[in-house]
Amino acid sequence: MQEDYRCFFFIADYHSLTTHPTPNNLHYNVKRVLINYLASGLDPEKSTIYIQSDLPEVAELYLLLNMNAYLGELQRVTSFKEKARKQPDNINAGLLTYPVLMAADIIIHKAHKVPVGKDQEQHLEMTRTFANRFNRLYHVDYFPEPQAYSPEKNLIRIPGLDGSGKMGKSEGEANAIFLSDDPETIRKKVMRAVTDAGPTQPHQKKSEPIQNLFTLLKIVSSPDTVAYFEEQYDNCKIRYGDLKKQLAEDIIQFTTPFREKILQLDADNDYLHKVATEGAAKARASAQKTIHEVREIIGFLPF
Repeated sequence: MQEDYRCFFFIADYHSLTTHPTPNNLHYNVKRVLINYLASGLDPEKSTIYIQSDLPEVAELYLLLNMNAYLGELQRVTSFKEKARKQPDNINAGLLTYPVLMAADIIIHKAHKVPVGKDQEQHLEMTRTFANRFNRLYHVDYFPEPQAYSPEKNLIRIPGLDGSGKMGKSEGEANAIFLSDDPETIRKKVMRAVTDAGPTQPHQKKSEPIQNLFTLLKIVSSPDTVAYFEEQYDNCKIRYGDLKKQLAEDIIQFTTPFREKILQLDADNDYLHKVATEGAAKARASAQKTIHEVREIIGFLPF
């Protein structure tokens, strides 16, 4: 993407406040994400990489959009209902207006395309709603309608180790493998991955936990390795312990270059500061222009 488009990548530390992190955890997590972005190949010379809270303009646009976001539509958001169910003692206003802040993140740069997963499609639809509502309310054609962007048609959703369909930190430490995990940690996580009792008849359909392991295998292992374990499964000869051991070693081989880069970046605070500072300056140039124009459209004019 960064080779072909003008890209903005940010670290959503405002969003994280809905879970009430401590100051130390907040700073640590922001640093982790920045390091992982850089280790994964984002280039600050080609893209704008910044921390969300370094742009006060985002908070201002969030406030302005909230004035035209309605309780009923926010309460119907699937992710809000799910969060409210999982954390009934922390149903804060930030959770309710999460889609508004997400919309502000996107349209502050008047984005046309947004890389999103399936679980974020409803939020992107709401972003279009808020952008169009602003345009209609003030009789302008200012904000474009951002569309979902997929760089490839056959993107792979990385499944979790706990038998669920999605790998992610929010699903629990045991569910996810991080690029910074050392080999021993990876082996322990993979060996604890959820399985089933095994196939009882040839060519039996795989359960979700087993399909997850094979999906991971196809991502990191050679075609010969995948074919071998497919054949073992189809003939009811598979030993999940052997599958997990092979999968763990192949994941280690795949992640080692990333982990080495992460360790290198973690020790270079001066470079991380430079990336964050320069990224914030570039992002603010874009955001300030938008806020200046939005204020004029709404009617906030100097005397």
